[in-house]
Amino acid sequence: MSTHRITVNGVEHTLHGIDPSMPLLWVLRDLLGLKGTKYGCGMALCGACTVHLNGAPIRSCSLPIAAAEGQRVMTIEGLAEGNSLHRVQAAWHELNVVQCGYCQPGQIMSAVALLQQTPQPDDVAIDQAMAGNLCRCGTYERIRAAIKRAATSS
Repeated sequence: MSTHRITVNGVEHTLHGIDPSMPLLWVLRDLLGLKGTKYGCGMALCGACTVHLNGAPIRSCSLPIAAAEGQRVMTIEGLAEGNSLHRVQAAWHELNVVQCGYCQPGQIMSAVALLQQTPQPDDVAIDQAMAGNLCRCGTYERIRAAIKRAATSS
């Protein structure tokens, strides 16, 4: 058991008595109460647990807290600024992307990272960036449309 320091959504946290191998996902959900990031497969294959680590999308279910030590983590809860949705969240809402919604936090976090890297992505870039995020409901066309909408609203 050890002490770990991370910054989550701009807030610094010092976590005491944590097993260094505990996945970041469980730190976020169980210790910090940030329930937006979802557990899907536990093997970094589905993308439901996607968060940003220093601006890059990562799978929090397979990243031990020790690897996030001193890093900046952004979760779905950290995207909106006050009452203003992030442009990707707004596009998701405007185009009614969500069906069951379970995978959507991870989808949105991957889409935000894509637009930060490629402000005007084409279909190929979108498909490549989003390939690791699975949607049981099959809302892929709406996801692509929302990413394109968010790209034009920057």
